[in-house]
Amino acid sequence: MMRPLDDMQREILDRVPRLGPVEVGWDSAVGAVLGAEVIAPEDLPGFENAAMDGFAVVASDVAHAPIELAVIDDVAAGSLPSTPVVSGTASRIMTGAPIPPGADAIVPVEAVETVGDARIRILEPAAVGDHVRPVGGSVKSGDRVFNPGLRLRAPHVSVLASMGIRPVVRRRPVVAVMSTGDELVPPSTLTLDPGSVRDSNRTLLEGLLVELGVEVRDYGIVGDSAATFEAALDKAAADADAIVTSGGVSMGAYDVVKLSLRERGTVDFWKIAMQPGKPLGFGSVAGRPFFGLPGNPVSVFVSFEQFVRPALLSMMGADRLFRDRIPGVLDDGIDTNPEKAVFARVALSRDRAGTWRARSAGGQSSNVLSALAFADALAVVPVGVGRVEPGGAVELEMIAWPETRTREEALGAR
Repeated sequence: MMRPLDDMQREILDRVPRLGPVEVGWDSAVGAVLGAEVIAPEDLPGFENAAMDGFAVVASDVAHAPIELAVIDDVAAGSLPSTPVVSGTASRIMTGAPIPPGADAIVPVEAVETVGDARIRILEPAAVGDHVRPVGGSVKSGDRVFNPGLRLRAPHVSVLASMGIRPVVRRRPVVAVMSTGDELVPPSTLTLDPGSVRDSNRTLLEGLLVELGVEVRDYGIVGDSAATFEAALDKAAADADAIVTSGGVSMGAYDVVKLSLRERGTVDFWKIAMQPGKPLGFGSVAGRPFFGLPGNPVSVFVSFEQFVRPALLSMMGADRLFRDRIPGVLDDGIDTNPEKAVFARVALSRDRAGTWRARSAGGQSSNVLSALAFADALAVVPVGVGRVEPGGAVELEMIAWPETRTREEALGAR
């Protein structure tokens, strides 16, 4: 009997641990998940400053431009005004420089012309506050700026740097990756013997893990030897926070992953109601989460997206675990097994009405890696639907977009 996809996703998320917080540098924080709330220790900006190069003026002086004013000071960024601005005067000012006392507006340099030594003509009127950055205009002291669980992007880290706050994040997991199968040879193999296959799964998994921002440990190809596999597994459990394998989890007589781990009793093997990616092993090895993925490369990708990626993000403390899904229209009809959730590889375009339109990216067999390379999304056909006609509505899982859905949004409240 097959297990529902969402049940397996819930079980995995329930069982993976959450890693502890660490303080990191700003240069290594992008992609990590914030481990503590951030409260602003000060106003940003901490002083009124110019938003443009120009002249600091009294707004009432220039309400009815054009008008001539005397230039009394020159204020560069990083310096302080030496003279207050009073009616009939102006200070030349650079972007980011402090607003002089008495001034309440900036006239951009493009709206000014020089008329003599230390005199200018203002060509356009200005109102109070024009081109002035107020104190606390970005962040006010005491504001809660970010909540824990936020996956940091470069703008988030820049805000932290502007406040002098070193990020406290959840530790990034170390993930061990290995491939099984005597048929596998390294990708660098120039000439293949009959029956040999270059190992692309490890390259795929390592790339997905690098994109996710975790640390990868490569344990190579371990073949179909139980002793070799178990030795690599024990070393990986000692070195890593999670283990991901590909191959050896189906019903074959030589499926070493399944045969070896069943004896340990800490890993279960399931048939999931999904296509591709029906076989899955999940459990723990020496207390480390273990993911036994299928051997076909497209199955590896879909299983990673549905199980491994959300689990690793949960270990990192992220609130948002699942990729965005958006509505679309399927240009090609598709027949599916109504007993399974089906993930079809599709390429996308948008019509003039703004509707996302999906067409097959190539062959849909689980070994056709090229179709995955040309895909922009997975068209998700739920259990119970046997066919989607051309022009039919479909949900699109955006495999190149960041995660946007929380556990509750993706799987429902429990």
